[in-house]
Amino acid sequence: MVHTKSWTLKKHFEGSPTHSNFELKTVELPSLKNGEVLLEALFLTVDPYMRVAARRLKEGDTMMGQQVARVVESKNSAFPAGTIVVAFSGWTTHSISDGKDLEKLPAEWPDTIPVSLALGTVGMTGLTAYFGLLDICGVKGGETVMVNAAAGAVGSVVGQIAKLKGCKVVGAAGSDEKVAYLKKLGYDVAFNYKTVESLEETLKKASPDGYDCYFDNVGGEFSNIVIPQMKKFGRIAICGAISTYNSTRPLPPGPSPENIIYQQLRMEGFIVTRWQGEVRQKALTDLLKWVIEVMGSRAT
Repeated sequence: MVHTKSWTLKKHFEGSPTHSNFELKTVELPSLKNGEVLLEALFLTVDPYMRVAARRLKEGDTMMGQQVARVVESKNSAFPAGTIVVAFSGWTTHSISDGKDLEKLPAEWPDTIPVSLALGTVGMTGLTAYFGLLDICGVKGGETVMVNAAAGAVGSVVGQIAKLKGCKVVGAAGSDEKVAYLKKLGYDVAFNYKTVESLEETLKKASPDGYDCYFDNVGGEFSNIVIPQMKKFGRIAICGAISTYNSTRPLPPGPSPENIIYQQLRMEGFIVTRWQGEVRQKALTDLLKWVIEVMGSRAT
């Protein structure tokens, strides 16, 4: 007999999430059927997108999200007990799966790399950075890339990939500690957008010639200031809009159409699940390779 503890959506969000939006429930799970496995969560994700995606849940549903889990009991030969997998089981300690949506860690995953990175740099957030920068922005060496929320799970990876590709990278974050972190990651310019006197002037000083690529995690007024500073034929990957998620007021007006038309900019929103199959596996291979290289360089 196995009991699972699950965080459920007690009531839908209005403004910023609070404890009252959630309820922790304990439920007894049924016995396994043939082909099923029992998973025990090792790590869970808590991501900004959930603030918006939770609108699709019914009150009482378990909060969505990926987790790294261990198979603790199995009636599926493809996933023997002890197997570590990535599952979309949500905020729950234990769950039952038929194995169809489970993903094993890559065979080449070394013991020196924490398995939690399968939810981060070598998982959904890393893939978001990878495809947003390389496919949506189509970044090339020598270009200048602007990233906001640059110290976040996605933004921190965007900056590092851009540096690997030979770009100049400018990042904005919301604290001095985060700015120091960005500089450790190799950002060419990093600043605290909350304390600069003028965001517009700070961006101009960081790259007087403008920006080829803008990886936007924030939206709102921040983007309205960045977009006029894009170079001709600039590309904008709209990953998120965290500045607006908790707002209960009308959203601010968008960027001027004149800037987009006369600078001939390309803006595209995207969701990482667009990329599947071989391209996704290649991206995971690249991300794991880069992490192993970075970990190796730190050890020497």
